[in-house]
Amino acid sequence: MKNKNKFKRKQKVTLKSTGEIVTINDWSYVENMKRYSYTVEEYPNTFYFEEELEE
Repeated sequence: MKNKNKFKRKQKVTLKSTGEIVTINDWSYVENMKRYSYTVEEYPNTFYFEEELEE
């Protein structure tokens, strides 16, 4: 089964709120919200949803 998440591990992305470039550490699918969440290496205790990040 192919994953439909937008970003991959170790991919560099930009936080839309700050413009900061960060690196994806891990991702997971939040089933009850029907969307993907991501943790980044720079802020390991915070998660971001796909719409908060951009390539």
